[in-house]
Amino acid sequence: MKLASLKSGRDGALHIVNSSLTLMVSAEDIAPTLQAALDDWQYIEPLLHARYQQLETGDIAAVEFKQSQCHSPLPRAYQWLDGSAYVNHVELVRKARKATMPESFWTDPLMYQGGSDSFLAPQDPITMPQSEGFGIDFEGEVAVITDDVPMGVSPEQALTHIKLVMIVNDVSLRGLIPDELGKGFGFVQSKPACAFSPVCVTPQALGEYWQAGKLHLPLHSTYNQTLFGKPNAGQDMTFDFGQLIAHAAKTRHLCAGTVIGSGTVSNKLDNGPGKPVAKGGVGYSCIAELRMIETINNGAPTTPFMVVDDLICIEMFDRKGQSIFGEIKQHVRIA
Repeated sequence: MKLASLKSGRDGALHIVNSSLTLMVSAEDIAPTLQAALDDWQYIEPLLHARYQQLETGDIAAVEFKQSQCHSPLPRAYQWLDGSAYVNHVELVRKARKATMPESFWTDPLMYQGGSDSFLAPQDPITMPQSEGFGIDFEGEVAVITDDVPMGVSPEQALTHIKLVMIVNDVSLRGLIPDELGKGFGFVQSKPACAFSPVCVTPQALGEYWQAGKLHLPLHSTYNQTLFGKPNAGQDMTFDFGQLIAHAAKTRHLCAGTVIGSGTVSNKLDNGPGKPVAKGGVGYSCIAELRMIETINNGAPTTPFMVVDDLICIEMFDRKGQSIFGEIKQHVRIA
């Protein structure tokens, strides 16, 4: 089953989308918003799924699905927790700074709590007060939405609480991160609003691509019309989503509608740093990772961060070439 929230009010209007992302039908009579559906998922999900089946078989009147009309599936959420499941990415950060990485990073996930009161629509611009010095960057990630998760849940049981999967552009301001981290108190200014895919999908609908809490498909990032990265989200993922959810719920309950991110999707190549797509590698899911490798190899980065009018598109396709979640498509704009 695939769900979308059309732009309407603060929390969107819930719609069901067919598997090919061409048609949709309103679900507002079942649940007005996705959050309302998640609040009573056990009862609501079978009703949504029955209508989804009608949409797939053509047994219900439908209208054209336009991704440009979509907000993020949850335009705002009670909680957005972003992990760093691809430790290869973290290791490169440390290596570029000539710093050693604590061994605990391989056994205990990194995670921060980001702003969730207002997400960007998937095809709305990344708007900043300025670009100079901010170091505007995209980050291609996978994310899941949970129902109510009890405190102290095991990683295995946590997987049963994943109700929907989507992709995300976790916008980062690299120029502001060092000063914030230097204070020892986490991100605020350097992590502005991020954008999620037009559509979220149930794990069951992902079929063979969803295994053991990981999504086993390449995540495509196209930067200014050129393929920048296509790393496989199921590869080199040190912590699966069950482990990430269990980590977040160690000392607190997670309410329905909690969003958990994977962190930047990152693959190794022959046990070393990846290569650009143009050089036969799978590329990267953010500019910062390429800059790290440039620093490691050449002593300094050469690739600039995003500037006004730059365009980032993030999308995932199945093995038949069908877009699964729709396209995140964002230009950089100055307010």
